[in-house]
Amino acid sequence: MKSSTLVIIPTYNEASNIEKMIPTLMGLSTLQVDVLVVDDGSPDGTADVVRHMQHEYDGRVHLITRPGKLGLGTAYVEGFRFALKRDYMYICEMDADFSHDPKDVPRLVKMVSSGEADLAIGSRYNEGISIVNWPLSRLILSYAANVYARTITGMNVYDTTAGFKCFHRKVLESFDLNRIKANGYSFQIEMHFRAYKKGFKIRELSVIFRERVEGVSKMSKGIVWEAIWMVWSLKLRSLIGRL
Repeated sequence: MKSSTLVIIPTYNEASNIEKMIPTLMGLSTLQVDVLVVDDGSPDGTADVVRHMQHEYDGRVHLITRPGKLGLGTAYVEGFRFALKRDYMYICEMDADFSHDPKDVPRLVKMVSSGEADLAIGSRYNEGISIVNWPLSRLILSYAANVYARTITGMNVYDTTAGFKCFHRKVLESFDLNRIKANGYSFQIEMHFRAYKKGFKIRELSVIFRERVEGVSKMSKGIVWEAIWMVWSLKLRSLIGRL
């Protein structure tokens, strides 16, 4: 029986993590979810691991493979199209590396299914700072980037770059997905800003974010700079009615 909730997980070289993540999500005791992995041609065999899981969890695990690293934003947009076409009501984003706790997925979905939020964000910053094992330099960069983005855009969102969240399908249906071009942190800022400008209810749920144990972070200077410029682009496009 198909769930009303889809969890979208973009991957690149996450074989060891996705092998643990999928069974963990399948085994949630308070919520049945389906999983979609969008893999960007991982040379470590991530897609093969997911294919094996598809046999084990018939009909609940889905896979989109792409020929190379095409970016986080385009991966999620493909996932959103998949979810809307298949009539999922609650669409979640999360990472494969367990920096986002799978046990928080039911909490995010409940916030949306209850009507408390149209977009529920797993937030690292709305109740102080809840990050484990980050170096101080990265924590300062992330916190400052969120203050910067919140100030420029005017959003009342403390974790504008959060990649752990749940959308009600009506939020994604209201977007022209063809116009979403950003990747990395800037993609998350853009999604939040579009929901904010359309007047949807955005709520933050405090979660504990843990640095990955296995695999390699995809963070780069290019991602940071894209996020810095994206907030001004969003603000300007909003002012001139071109968002």
